[in-house]
Amino acid sequence: MSTAMNFSSKTFTPRPPDKGAFPLDHFGECSAFKEQFMECLRHSGYESAACRQRAMAYLECRMDRNVSTHALLCSASCAATAYG
Repeated sequence: MSTAMNFSSKTFTPRPPDKGAFPLDHFGECSAFKEQFMECLRHSGYESAACRQRAMAYLECRMDRNVSTHALLCSASCAATAYG
């Protein structure tokens, strides 16, 4: 019973996600690239390999505007070269 009343003993301090955790594009600066990528996915039957170039353009847009880090683009391009 005593453990149920000890909520104040631990405090939780929220913190924003790391920059590499794919933060939201709150200002919609890259929404045109995102829409092009989504349109490509729809037309290709959601085959992501067919839309790789558009995905890279979207990630580059996010990097240019400091929304994402280079690690996201590197992981995507490394996977693209590894799998053809």
